[in-house]
Amino acid sequence: MTLLTILIFALGALVVRAIPVRWRGWALLMGSLMAIYWLQPERAPLRPLGFILPTLVLAAAFLAWLLTRPDLSAPLSRDDALTGMILGGWVILMAAVGEGLRLAAPAPPILQVILGLGGVGLLAMCLVRGAVAVNRNVLLWLFIGGIVAVFVVLKSDPLATLLAASLRAAGERPLTLAGVGDLGWIGFSYVAFRLIHTLRDRQMGKLPALSLREYLTYLIFFPAYTAGPIDRAERFAKDYRALPPLDAPRFIEGVGRIVVGLLKKFVIADSLAVIALNATLAEQAQRPLHLWLIVYAYAFRLFFDFSGYSDIAIGIARLYGVALPENFTQPYLKSNITQFWQSWHATLSTWARFYVFMPVSRFMLTRKRKPAPEVVVLTAHLTTMIVIGLWHGITVNFFLWGVWHGVALFIHKLYSDRTRGFYQRLADRPLRRRLVYAAGVLLTFHVVALGWVWFALPQAAHSLQTLGRLVGIGW
Repeated sequence: MTLLTILIFALGALVVRAIPVRWRGWALLMGSLMAIYWLQPERAPLRPLGFILPTLVLAAAFLAWLLTRPDLSAPLSRDDALTGMILGGWVILMAAVGEGLRLAAPAPPILQVILGLGGVGLLAMCLVRGAVAVNRNVLLWLFIGGIVAVFVVLKSDPLATLLAASLRAAGERPLTLAGVGDLGWIGFSYVAFRLIHTLRDRQMGKLPALSLREYLTYLIFFPAYTAGPIDRAERFAKDYRALPPLDAPRFIEGVGRIVVGLLKKFVIADSLAVIALNATLAEQAQRPLHLWLIVYAYAFRLFFDFSGYSDIAIGIARLYGVALPENFTQPYLKSNITQFWQSWHATLSTWARFYVFMPVSRFMLTRKRKPAPEVVVLTAHLTTMIVIGLWHGITVNFFLWGVWHGVALFIHKLYSDRTRGFYQRLADRPLRRRLVYAAGVLLTFHVVALGWVWFALPQAAHSLQTLGRLVGIGW
């Protein structure tokens, strides 16, 4: 989000405040529908994708909502039918005048858009009939598999480049310029997490009944659309159904949080970016101390960048009456790696625990020949952290970053299981407890900071070389 975008989103709360209570939910939906088109890159190489990709998000959201309704055969309520008509009408409106109003990228011909919407409607009827006649779980798994497949293509440079080349060929554009930058699908990563959350919770019978308006607004809620946090549908729906008027305390809280986020992101993080670790600076470093400094700069730049965006999103949402979950709670002051991951991008960690760690553990523990507990824990931690790593990009370095943290979490689990008595005895020794805490913070920070070397550099060989140079090897 740019400064202008943040300002417009914040000022929009004053407009919503003047709207009667019964219409505020609709206002948030319309604001979110407008935002997902407006937030797409203005100068994308394949400009029609700026219209097509957010439209695909809306189509996926509609189909997912249909499949996650408690009673598939129940007729649509008036609210749901109205929301569906507004959704289709908005897509047609953006195709017709969105580019002229600078709200959307150029769209395909309007007739193609209308036919596409008709195709979505036919697909929706087939999915519902199929889910009623066969097994809804099968369709839900296919839907999840489709989301993962799209994710793999977007996060894999070779596959993304191949797709971009195909799209360029179809549009008679130069193939030599095809690259990952052609597929700038803003917001898809976080929408994918929310979709999988609702689809899996429906499979497990945990998802509450949501109207189409609630479900759609949850998926594309504009403050959290591009950078999270990853809220849970039932928690969001509770706030969305209330939406109290904006009062002075909440105004001060929201604006204050936005200001803190702006300082973190645009002052501290952007300043640290100049000296933070990258491939060029790693090569130019003349001695270990210099290299350590740029690694530290990168660690703090990431924190202030990510947590700054989270603060901005949380602050904007508070102005509208939605309390998004906290995402960063002093992660670099945690005394072990487990606590770190409970406070660094906490909503992503929680999502991964529910939908990766626990299913993997459960699968291994329900086998006839159960593996050793240590094998279960190691496998679950590695799988979870590798998934989080590959979410950032399907590369060797992100894979190794996941392995690094998976092993660190496993080692801490073994250590904590064997030292419970020691830490219990520290309760009566405050000075020793503080010293142990400080040592834990220092160790945890450096485990994380060294892990960022895998994260920051593009090649595994370069990362290994940099890690060696940090400890005096290879100069």
